[in-house]
Amino acid sequence: MLERSFFIPMTDRSNEQWLAELTGAPDIQARALEDLRQRLQRGIFYYLSRERSDLAHLSGQELGQMAEDLAQDATLRVIDNLDSFRGDSRFTTWATKIAVRLAISDLRRSRYKDFSLDGLTAEGEVLPASTGDAFPANAAPTPENATERADVMLKIERALREALTERQYQALSAVALQDVPLEIVAERLGTNRNALYKLLHDARRKLRQSLEAQGLTTDYMLKLFEE
Repeated sequence: MLERSFFIPMTDRSNEQWLAELTGAPDIQARALEDLRQRLQRGIFYYLSRERSDLAHLSGQELGQMAEDLAQDATLRVIDNLDSFRGDSRFTTWATKIAVRLAISDLRRSRYKDFSLDGLTAEGEVLPASTGDAFPANAAPTPENATERADVMLKIERALREALTERQYQALSAVALQDVPLEIVAERLGTNRNALYKLLHDARRKLRQSLEAQGLTTDYMLKLFEE
C-alpha cells in the first residue's frame, strides 16, 4: 500500500516559483522542499513498480519504503543542481529525471554490493567455462570448427594470462566478461573512471597485440565464432 503522503495535495508551481521558493525564506523553502520530496517519491515509486520487473517480488510497502529513502537523497541532489536547470522542461519533470537516475544508480550498486575483485586472478583458469557464449553462434559447429574454436580459446586464455598485469586482468574481466558497471569496478580498484578507461584501453591494446602475434585477428575470430 502506498504511503498516505502520496495522496496529499501539493501546490502546483511554475518553474520560476519552484526556483524562488526552494531558495527562499526558511518557512517557504521548507514547504517547497516537502512538496518536492513527495513528488520525487511518487515518481520513484512509479519507476520501481512499473519499470523494474526485477523488483516484482517486492511488496508495495517495500517499494514504498525504497522510494521514500531514495526521495530523501534525490531531493538533496536536485537542490545541489538547481543552477543547472535551464527551464527547457517543467521543473518537476527535470527533477524526477534526476531522481530516477539516482534510483537506477543505487539499484546497480546494490546488485554488486558483494562483488569483489579478489576472485578475479590470472592464476589458474582464466576464462569461465561460459565465456564462449560471449561469441554469437548461429548453429552447432562442425567437429573441425569446434576444434578450431577450442584452440582459439586456449590462445585467448594464454594472452590474458601472459600479456596483462593482474590489475589489467581484473578490470577487463570484470567489465568485459562479467558486465560489472564501470563505477563499481573503479571503486573496488580504488581509482576513478578516467583512470579505469585508460587501464582498460591499455589492457585491450596489449591483448590485441598478443593475439595478433599468435596469428589471431579480430576479423578472423568474429568469423570463426559466428559460423
